[in-house]
Amino acid sequence: MPNGIPERIKAVRAALKLSQRAFAKRVFVSQGYFAEIEVGKRNISERIIQLITTQYKVNKEWLKKGIGDMFSVSKTEIKLEYLSGVFAELDELLQDYLIKQADELLIIQKKKMR
Repeated sequence: MPNGIPERIKAVRAALKLSQRAFAKRVFVSQGYFAEIEVGKRNISERIIQLITTQYKVNKEWLKKGIGDMFSVSKTEIKLEYLSGVFAELDELLQDYLIKQADELLIIQKKKMR
């Protein structure tokens, strides 16, 4: 189990397979600032803790004290919400392209399962 908030934040990011830049963007800090939090060079504010728990559905008790499960919902739900946000930012043409790509991925997955 990760020791301390910076290590637990790293564990969340690793579990979600996000870069520092992508993770930091959703909590409204720069990648450099976030990197300093992860290595323990900066103290993490209550505001950033709240943003992490809200944006990534992290269990606040786990993040602060290491108690309980990492997430308050499933990783699939978190990924779906993230994808929904990305989708909403795309223009209609790119939304249609993303849908087509998702359909193609399903076809590939079904072929592999046979």
